[in-house]
Amino acid sequence: MQKSIPLFSTLLFSILLVACGDKNNDSSSTDKKGPKPTLVTVTQVKNQGLEVTEEAIGTLEGLIDPTIAAEVAARVIKVHVNPGETVKQGQLIATLDATDFSMQRNEAQAEVARIEALLENQSKTVSRNQALVDKKFISQNAVDNDIAQRTALKQQLEGAKARIGSINHSSNKARVVAPVSGVIEKKLVDTGDYVHIGDPIVQIISKQRLRAHLPFPEHIAAQLKPGLKVRLTTPTSSKVYETTIHELKPMITADNRTVDVIADVVDEAGWQPGASVTGTVILDEQPTAMMVPEQSVVIRPAGDVVYVVRDGKAYQSVVKTGLRKDSMVELLEGVKPNDTIVVDGAGFLTDNTPVKLQEAPIK
Repeated sequence: MQKSIPLFSTLLFSILLVACGDKNNDSSSTDKKGPKPTLVTVTQVKNQGLEVTEEAIGTLEGLIDPTIAAEVAARVIKVHVNPGETVKQGQLIATLDATDFSMQRNEAQAEVARIEALLENQSKTVSRNQALVDKKFISQNAVDNDIAQRTALKQQLEGAKARIGSINHSSNKARVVAPVSGVIEKKLVDTGDYVHIGDPIVQIISKQRLRAHLPFPEHIAAQLKPGLKVRLTTPTSSKVYETTIHELKPMITADNRTVDVIADVVDEAGWQPGASVTGTVILDEQPTAMMVPEQSVVIRPAGDVVYVVRDGKAYQSVVKTGLRKDSMVELLEGVKPNDTIVVDGAGFLTDNTPVKLQEAPIK
């Protein structure tokens, strides 16, 4: 029993020595491997088009919003539309009493008939007297007077017919129709009202032609000019409408020091007068620019840098930045197209750092 105890102790000591030797071997192998690579996401530097833009929020104004007024004095028989109703060009809006015009037409037609009878008789008189002159029974002066009377009757007939045309024209105005397509904003008279010439009947708001007013800051006024492209959006429609600057107001607004930029919207469904509108003016377009995500550019003592990945390591490259747009930044110097650069994790790196790559393409 006493001999077995030293044997057990010797065996236990040997096991401990082996374990310690394994730990030393692991430690030395770790030292040989060095620090673990940093997990980063990367992307490639790519040439893409770049637009230099400015954005402003303004309002939409309706250019066609006529107030339909009475063109003749008459009593309103019926108004055929109500506020909020959509109408088309030429649709009947209101009917006015045309009884007076009917009576005036009958009177004028009777006058025309009377003058036509007189003219027919006078023409016969001229023919008879001319025959007498040819036979030298009467003088030519008598015939000349008859011819003058016939001419006067012809002019009277033309005047009477013109009066009938005027009455018919006024009678047609008793039917009030929509001059444009749109929506009835207000109904200003009702059945039984008497309207004079110029009295308003209804107001129509048309969406056929709208005008966007966009207030841009005064410091870019020199860059704005008619003809520049504009992209417009409004909360009432999901469509992006592309147009151009129509004109600029000549004066800077004193209240907010802005330039009023005007662009027109024509025949666009869903766009509403009075709604807000966001306008993006394209000041310049570059066909190619090296664009990278903003988070890939970090500040170091050397300046703005990105980390270019080659053979599993990240190397610092000092860059010169340009324009920024939509979380992207333009690089003017320091990289080449198709270089692989670090995006997420760039802030934790130094020059010549081992990295483990995870692809993150530019969106």
